[in-house]
Amino acid sequence: MTRDICVCVEFLAPAHRERIEAIARSGGMTARFFDQDHRQEALACAEGAEIVYSMDRAFLKAAKHIKWYCSCTAGVDDICSQGLLPEGCLLTNSNVFGLTIAEHTLMVALMLLRQMPAYERRVREQTWRGGLPIRSIHGIEAVMVGTGQIGRCIADRLHALGAAKVTGVNRSGRPAEGFDGTVPVSGLDALLPSTELLILAVPGTAETTRLLSRERIALLPEKALVINVGRGSAVDQDALVEALEAERIAGAALDVAVPEPLPKDHPLWTAKNLILTPHVSGNFTLPYTCELNVKLFCEDLENYIAGRPLAHLVDVSRGY
Repeated sequence: MTRDICVCVEFLAPAHRERIEAIARSGGMTARFFDQDHRQEALACAEGAEIVYSMDRAFLKAAKHIKWYCSCTAGVDDICSQGLLPEGCLLTNSNVFGLTIAEHTLMVALMLLRQMPAYERRVREQTWRGGLPIRSIHGIEAVMVGTGQIGRCIADRLHALGAAKVTGVNRSGRPAEGFDGTVPVSGLDALLPSTELLILAVPGTAETTRLLSRERIALLPEKALVINVGRGSAVDQDALVEALEAERIAGAALDVAVPEPLPKDHPLWTAKNLILTPHVSGNFTLPYTCELNVKLFCEDLENYIAGRPLAHLVDVSRGY
């Protein structure tokens, strides 16, 4: 009986396949590759596979003998919260999206600071008129909720553009590299009244649901900008829309929402000074991201074959 690795991801280059195949052979395993055009064959393979590398959660339901599921996505909160992981199965994720999400965050932050939503409206109205006051990342005070790989990449780039201070917020307040200081979530309220740029990059867990609540949005100053690149569930969207429409805050950018996709009549589509993108800040079109994704899987495949602990294990009880 062969020890199969079922690989069903869309971004593999030939060199990636060769690398995975070579490591699999070294451990007496067979890597089998599929794309979405051959999903049914992939599901059949997953039924007897020992390892699955994919983003498709259906493989977890199909697998009967799986010992390790490697998600090529960073977020695995759905697997953890919905009890999709078979008993005894290891779960790893792919924290490789820091660079691309950080660049997206800088893009929308600069767009908001430089009044791009207002100028886009003027252009659509064919009005050639400037004069709107702009702000800069230089000298800004930012609060980064989430100090993991994504949060650290964002903080590094904010510092590089001259941010005066980037404070990290995490569960315990433990120190994190790249931040001017960190506080626990319980200390967030004290930061908000002076926050110019509030960025959320947190997983979807019970603890982060509506972390940015109506009450916390009310604490923000009028100049505040809110950016969410984590999970839509972290923000009270109704309260955010109300604050934007009333101009109680200066603007927001959401790459994530609840639900996804948004229904046609959802108020987020037309909210004032809101930049809305369809969950694209981290995706599989940037070669760097794809290369790193495969690299992390291969490192842990070598660990698995050698009987060593996997380096990118998820704490299922926490959801990340």
